[in-house]
Amino acid sequence: MAPLLLQLAALGAALVAAALILISFVAFITATEMPQLHRHEEEKFFLNVRGQREALPSIQDSPTKQLSVVVPSYNEEKRCKPSLILLKQDPTFTYEVIIVDDGSKDQTSKVAFKYCQKYGSDKVRVITLVKNRGKGGAIRMGVFSSRGKKILMADADGATKFPDIEKLEKGLNDLQPWPDQMAIACGSRAHLEKESIAQRSYFRTLLMYGFHFLVWFLCVKGIRDTQCGFKLLTREAASRTFSSLHIERWAFDVELLYIAQFFKIPIAEIAVNWTEIEGSKLVPFWSWLQMGKDLLFIRLRYLTGAWRLEQTRKMN
Repeated sequence: MAPLLLQLAALGAALVAAALILISFVAFITATEMPQLHRHEEEKFFLNVRGQREALPSIQDSPTKQLSVVVPSYNEEKRCKPSLILLKQDPTFTYEVIIVDDGSKDQTSKVAFKYCQKYGSDKVRVITLVKNRGKGGAIRMGVFSSRGKKILMADADGATKFPDIEKLEKGLNDLQPWPDQMAIACGSRAHLEKESIAQRSYFRTLLMYGFHFLVWFLCVKGIRDTQCGFKLLTREAASRTFSSLHIERWAFDVELLYIAQFFKIPIAEIAVNWTEIEGSKLVPFWSWLQMGKDLLFIRLRYLTGAWRLEQTRKMN
């Protein structure tokens, strides 16, 4: 009986090893060497309040605003509320809101453009992508068109309120001195975990814990909530991390922080207020499954050398 159990254990170990080798091979051969940073011709412009096209700036340009707020939007005509962000009344504080329509099929761009007409195109700009890239891809397009010394990622639904940026700014400042002017402050909902568990099904709670374990085991250590859509980066940190980003969909936050930790960019995790807003695009099981696959492939592709981290590159 014992020899049979040993044989079965050896067979199981061999099958697991073979599966890992096969997965690593698939991850390697399906990887692109560096992320695709191409921008379609139509995506190089925004419309001013008169409806005329103007060229977008570049992340390589010197900043002219204190803050850029990048808001990714996909089919958000009913939830797009950039007015929630336009709350800071200090006239000495200069900022812009960049709404990136990620190839929406509804009227997101038209709704967003009304805010541009109301507040002016120096304060609100709309970038309409030719096709859907994913949340990470949309944010990257906004980041690479920004003018701020600091860049804030914020969701279109206003789940996290703009006043919480002061918490992120303090967290960012507490990290000084910043190496090469790079630092990141991540909004976090980890302090709300017990409350959210009470409202979730056991299955969704299990998926959440499984995802958190995979993030910790495969990619990012020390950050409890990698997925909060409220993150503040210095311009230099945004340029370095987003230039190296491969993942463009839901798991992009994890790779972003993985890159930041690789380059030893200091990261602060700051508790923020957060409100559940109806209309989320996240389908629990399939989205978590996709993110789990992305996490495994992130780790394997960097481990096998299919992906390598390089210096910042310019977008074409």
